[in-house]
Amino acid sequence: MRILLLHQYFLEDDDPGGSRWNEMTKTWTSQGHEVTVIAGMMHYNGLSKRDEYKNKYFVKKKQGNVDVYRTHVSESYNNGFLGRLWGYFSFMFSSLWAGLFKVGGKFDAVVVTSPPLFVGGSGYLISRFKRIPMIFEIRDLWPESAIDTGVLTNKWIIKLAYWFEAFIYKKARLINVLTPAFFKTLNEKKGVSEKKLIMIPNAADFSLSEEVLESFDRKLFRKEHGLEGYFVITYVGAHGVANHLEQILDAGKKLEDTKVLFLLIGQGMEKERLKQKAVNMEVKNVVFLDPVPKKEVFKYILASEMGASVLKKVDTFKTVYSNKSFDYFSCKKPILMAIDGVSRELVEDAQAGTYVEPENAEEYDRIIRMYLDEPLRLKEEGENGYQYAKMNFDREILANKYLEAIKKIVN
Repeated sequence: MRILLLHQYFLEDDDPGGSRWNEMTKTWTSQGHEVTVIAGMMHYNGLSKRDEYKNKYFVKKKQGNVDVYRTHVSESYNNGFLGRLWGYFSFMFSSLWAGLFKVGGKFDAVVVTSPPLFVGGSGYLISRFKRIPMIFEIRDLWPESAIDTGVLTNKWIIKLAYWFEAFIYKKARLINVLTPAFFKTLNEKKGVSEKKLIMIPNAADFSLSEEVLESFDRKLFRKEHGLEGYFVITYVGAHGVANHLEQILDAGKKLEDTKVLFLLIGQGMEKERLKQKAVNMEVKNVVFLDPVPKKEVFKYILASEMGASVLKKVDTFKTVYSNKSFDYFSCKKPILMAIDGVSRELVEDAQAGTYVEPENAEEYDRIIRMYLDEPLRLKEEGENGYQYAKMNFDREILANKYLEAIKKIVN
């Protein structure tokens, strides 16, 4: 099959962050399928374009066996809500142009992954002009998540977003959701037929974790990075409004009499403010690190005692799986899960960590001290998570399941 993927945040080979679609496309192309990606020129946590994209609107690249067309995204992306909104629309227009006039050849299907929701507009028009089915994927419920976090407040934009969402759901031939809660919400609350829905969740990247483990010297890594003697809890991911990482600063302050050290690895609009707040609070046991490539991320996780999954305390986030939870699983690290709902259920079903109420510093303090007193739990829960993910969230198995679902609608 020949598949066209529209993904604003498809990663470069050396980009930090979740690599769901990078790994998915590798699996598909290794089986002889052809995949072409239309992607944006801005990383979702990036503050500016790479030099190679400055003053350019379209750049064709090769990533492994995948053809990638990088298209324009406005650099106002990180300048508040209106800047981000224009960043979304600029990619919608540039990806549509690329899909219609830059990418040649015939495709069997176009896959569109959201957020942003608006990329569904270019996906729909490309599917109509090329006369191929559109598969729409929902990685996050939008506009609900933007409304709950206070990012989206204008009632007219909210009304438009809900109308557009319903339109895209109607026009998609197949809709993939990443969690059981998304499936239930679309089916029961948004009126999407169960026959149109599938669920291919995020997955654990065992190939990379096992590759890193082959030559990884945990003791040496900890020594070289000043981690010796600490109980390290690593958070990897965005530093944005939705993550509300102030709660980590509050927890760190309460635990300053212990050897607990929080590592926060990533980038985002809130990072500089959080760093300044840590200085103002005189928090000494929270360290901010710049984003690192995926292999290096796994080294930090392997060198830690626990991994943290953290989001703001809002109802919409009860429906999401945290991407990084699967990386913690694959590295045999128990999870400090500060997300209620399906993410909490995931960790509790796997017996692979402990739920902590989001934004509750007292609960962070109590639970982390419990692990300090019961160190044997770390190995047991880490192994539980690894085995659970092996059975239920192996990336290659899920990639094949996704491909079979696409084949059915194409045929």
